[in-house]
Amino acid sequence: MGIKKENADLNIAVLIDADNVSSTKIEGILDEVKRHGTPSIKRIYGDWTSTYVAGWKEPLLTHAITPIQQYSYTTGKNATDSALIIDAMDILHTQKVDGFCIVSSDSDFTRLAIRLRESGKLVLGIGQKKTPKPFIAACDKFIYIEILYNSRESTGSGTQALNKEKEPTERESLRSADAESISHNFLKLIKNTIDDVADESGWASLAELGALLNKRKPDFDPRIYGFSKLTPFFKSLSRHFEIEEKNVENSKIKHVYIKNRELLKSSRKKAK
Repeated sequence: MGIKKENADLNIAVLIDADNVSSTKIEGILDEVKRHGTPSIKRIYGDWTSTYVAGWKEPLLTHAITPIQQYSYTTGKNATDSALIIDAMDILHTQKVDGFCIVSSDSDFTRLAIRLRESGKLVLGIGQKKTPKPFIAACDKFIYIEILYNSRESTGSGTQALNKEKEPTERESLRSADAESISHNFLKLIKNTIDDVADESGWASLAELGALLNKRKPDFDPRIYGFSKLTPFFKSLSRHFEIEEKNVENSKIKHVYIKNRELLKSSRKKAK
């Protein structure tokens, strides 16, 4: 059995469906992939004789992405999907990558994602919020392009950054996340997941909780709700969860634990 690699050492093949992605998003997409590993293979599929992909010329050169030509032989048939799938299987059998990133909002790649995971490969998906749920569920992690776009805008620099909208304050994000965006079913999923990883006293490590949440809901991302990290996201939901932070002695490392407030209330009643 091989040694497990750290994220930074994972070689990831990035396969992009040009029919589904704007060239203006590519920098944010590649930056996101680098959070999970190294994009060692970068290919994009489309009919490069068509005018609709003209905007890709400069980004392809800037980011060293290899364009793969695929003519649209028949109207209404997506030849790009077939070319991407064939390439993915060829790359899989060379055993030169640890994972794949499929950039598309097309459900046609659902079976491909399942097949790659069956072979023990990490599968990231990046697409629009309109992406069908089966493709999202087939990935280890799915990231919405809209999140990446908003994140890059809010972290601009210099004079340009001053003209951007400020990131929401914790109180503003609380209103958005708790009152509008967090569904009852998702809150229930979070609470059940806390129960599953918690110790006998009901406290769960936030790191373990985040890992299991990602497995159960691949498209979960605190950035959807205006937070860059899990800790402020859960602090914004203090009506539902209790947070405890412990500093590691002689270190800047901090361990964060979370508990369902229902359990907290019941344990206090028993203590009385």
